[in-house]
Amino acid sequence: MIDFYTAATPNGQKISIALEEMGLAYRVHELSLSKLEQKRPEFLKINPNGRIPAIVDRDEDDFAVFESGAILIYLAEKTERFLPSDRKGRSRTIQWLMFQMAGVGPMMGQANVFYRYAPEKIPYAIERYQRETRRLLEVLDGRLAEVPYLAGEEYTIADMATYPWVSTHEWSGVSIDGLTRLSDWLERVGSRPSVVKGMRIPHRPEYDESLAKEVGEKLLP
Repeated sequence: MIDFYTAATPNGQKISIALEEMGLAYRVHELSLSKLEQKRPEFLKINPNGRIPAIVDRDEDDFAVFESGAILIYLAEKTERFLPSDRKGRSRTIQWLMFQMAGVGPMMGQANVFYRYAPEKIPYAIERYQRETRRLLEVLDGRLAEVPYLAGEEYTIADMATYPWVSTHEWSGVSIDGLTRLSDWLERVGSRPSVVKGMRIPHRPEYDESLAKEVGEKLLP
């Protein structure tokens, strides 16, 4: 059994997708970001950085893992699924996983902050992060012109990590017009039953602009 600490964000959805795809038994512990439950001492013992997601693997002496990319690698190695065993295939998967971790997620996150949450609209910041997000999406589109999935012919944890972010491009105010391969990939990955289920864990409430603004402001540095 795995205890899964999460919230309705792309980083949390990466892990719910993986848990569903890998068929692992897990318990969901939803943390309220607006109440700063991720900063409580009991959670900081699991993740000293005070961010979701995190897991505790009860089958491995209550081993805790934080950082979404690290969790994906851990789960893939635990189940021996969705991470190739050959050196090149493994490297390609981790390269595209890191592309999401270091590029897509941070840039879309900043675009969200300045486009949606910032108390003052700063056109330069909005344009900067939206432009960089679009560039990264174009990189993904170019890759998907060569192969059906980010790491190659097979669906991997790199796709699981990237899908929840790219699927929210409109929230960042970024269009994917003209990125036909990326659009096809979104449909291909988004139609997987485990992805459909994972994207709904935990349940995302109807959009409430005031709540979204409150959460966004509390998450600002």
